[in-house]
Formats: sequence, C-alpha cells, structure tokens
Amino acid sequence: MSLWLTRILPDQRSRDARRDGTSAVDLHHRLMSLFPDNIPAPAPRRELGVLFRSDTAGSGHQILLQSALPPDLTRLPAGYGSAATKSLTPLLDALRPGLAVRYRIAANPIRKPGRTTRDLYGLSAVVPLRGAAADDWWTRQADAAGLHVNTLHSTPLDAACGARRSDQRPIKHDRVLFEGTALIADTERLRTRLTAGIGKGKAYGCGLLSIAPHQGNQ
Repeated sequence: MSLWLTRILPDQRSRDARRDGTSAVDLHHRLMSLFPDNIPAPAPRRELGVLFRSDTAGSGHQILLQSALPPDLTRLPAGYGSAATKSLTPLLDALRPGLAVRYRIAANPIRKPGRTTRDLYGLSAVVPLRGAAADDWWTRQADAAGLHVNTLHSTPLDAACGARRSDQRPIKHDRVLFEGTALIADTERLRTRLTAGIGKGKAYGCGLLSIAPHQGNQ
C-alpha cells in the first residue's frame, strides 16, 4: 500500500486559490487536475485514492491532499501557493495494535431515517447529526476503523458547498471536525479506512482521517 500526503498553502493573492476556497466542487476539480487524465470512469477519485481536507494550521489556511499516486504539482496555476508531497509509508509501516495516536477528521455525520420515521416527524431523507449524536456517530465509525477513542473534541464547521459543473445542482455536505486521541485496535482495518476515507462527501473534502503517534508513546 502506497499513500502520499500533499500539503498546499494557498496564496490568497491568487484568484484561483480564492475561488477554490469558496467552493468544495471547484477545489475537487482543481485537485483531480493534478493527476493523470486517463483514469477509467466511473470513479477516478476512488481509483486514485484522492481525499482532501481544508484545514487551519499555525501557518494559516492549508489543503491536505491524500492520494495513492503523487500529484503533479506543476499543474497548479502559477502563483497558486506553495506545495510539498511526502510518502506516508513510514507512518503506515509503524502502525501496530496498542499504539496511541492523535486523530483528526472533518466528516459528514448523518443518519438516513426510514420512510415511516420521515413521514411521522417530517424529516428529510438525510439528517445531519450534531452535538452528542454526532459524537456517537464518530465513535462508532472509529471503532469500525480499528480505533478505540480515548478523548474526543468536536467542532461544527462550515458545510462543504458548491454547484455541480454538469447541471449546476447545488452540493452541500454538513461537516464536523473530530479530533482527539485513540488506541489502535486493528491495524488492517485502520489502514483500509485511512486509504478509503470515512463517511459521505469524500469527493468534497469530507472523510480524510489523519493520524500521528501520540507523544505519550514510549
């Protein structure tokens, strides 16, 4: 398994970078443009293992891009910002049961009530989860991903929004940032979810799970 992590620091003087910062759809297309064009349909993003997250770090706004192939950063527009790619192989090789890690993920916690429940309570087909319900959702997802959550802090984020280029249909995925510490319970399940992402909205900036060894490890 090979994974690559690219960190892009957009330059807000760039019109392209500013536009991508306001549309998850535009950012999706921008990042997909960094890879070969001959990936077979219908799921090139999945074939390339592309996941991304718009993040805020000490250096300001950044875009984290994970992929199964290293992107061609020369395809970014001139002046877009600085970018660098590194292999995640050392991290993946170091994973083992019982290892304490820090995690971070901007996810789309939802539930899909059945028709009877929707009709009874006037609910939509997809209900965004918030607060304790969202935390419970993440705890279940983490467990399925081979992580035992020790600590959890969740923060509502702006939704990932945009309009499809094909038909201009609006896209909206509510997002919650989950971060904290966990113990690895199942290495293979964790590697699988690190590669595939978690939850819905993965094409538009949701579902990228980032982990790093916790400083408490000996």
